[in-house]
Amino acid sequence: MLTRITATAVLAAGLATGLAAGFPTSAPAQDAKVPFALDWKFEGPSAAYFAAIDNGHFKAEGLNVEISAGKGSLDAIPKVATGKFPLGFADINSLIKFLDKNPGAPVTAVMMIYDKPPFAVVGRASQGVSAPKDLEGRVLGAPPPDGAWAQFPAFASANGIDVKKVKVQPVGFPTREPMLKEGKVDAITGYSFSSFLNLVRLGVPENDIKVLLMADHGLALYGNAIIVNTNFAKANAGKVTGFLRAVAKGWKDVIADPAKGAAMVAKRNPAADVALETRRLKLSIDANVVTDYTKANGIGGIDSARMAKAMKQLAQNYKFSNKPDVSKIFTNAYLPKDGSLMLK
Repeated sequence: MLTRITATAVLAAGLATGLAAGFPTSAPAQDAKVPFALDWKFEGPSAAYFAAIDNGHFKAEGLNVEISAGKGSLDAIPKVATGKFPLGFADINSLIKFLDKNPGAPVTAVMMIYDKPPFAVVGRASQGVSAPKDLEGRVLGAPPPDGAWAQFPAFASANGIDVKKVKVQPVGFPTREPMLKEGKVDAITGYSFSSFLNLVRLGVPENDIKVLLMADHGLALYGNAIIVNTNFAKANAGKVTGFLRAVAKGWKDVIADPAKGAAMVAKRNPAADVALETRRLKLSIDANVVTDYTKANGIGGIDSARMAKAMKQLAQNYKFSNKPDVSKIFTNAYLPKDGSLMLK
């Protein structure tokens, strides 16, 4: 039986302290450093932000950026909404739901990074999961705060999966891939590049790993974006634009040399395997960042027609309390207009 685990329930705990005194009514206090909250730990896909530091792109914008690791795709939203961090990196679909539950919260997306989201169901052929319908009659391991899990109902609807025949088992992020390796679950939700390579590292044969990318199976959704505290942005528009310009340059650096980008990650994460993180970074570049849309239009923006379709898909498995206003969810007002967003 499919058990629904809502993003709202997960966010509530993280927001309890920060919202007790209400949302900030003024810009966060300025400091020499600009804190930036990632969604996850320091792995290959975070290389672009370290490249922006190491290659001097943030410095050229007058910014001293301090990057903090996260604990999941929802993690940065309450951090930015409460003003603890002025900027972060988070799943835009989770942001949409958060803003529906917390109208007027001072947080919005300002730069799309994962034009094609990495949301995936990852199974093993040896355990009978090679296609979406194979999930029926099997056990799906899903971390409650996981961005991919949040999209599973829409994925199931798009692929004609009878959710009553799927047994969902809540799992932790650290135990997700080990449980699949050990056969304790038949498939998991996760980010395509991370779950695949985590399984490879655990010794699962690559030809046994089946990555069902939701974007290839009916979903028009976007993925992770740079988000900002809107109070901070109003008071520091130039800094926000400079930050986004530096991020775009960082992505161009690691697209040109993924191995160098992975080495930058390893400087901050001594446990990282440079070869593994190089491959993880390449997977994210090829599947999520460099797409037909970003090749033509540059990184950072969104297509309004696609976003409208994505909102309709979200509404299939999420009941909006308020009519969603895209202008409150994403703005291109802070994107640089000097051509720096073009990938080549």
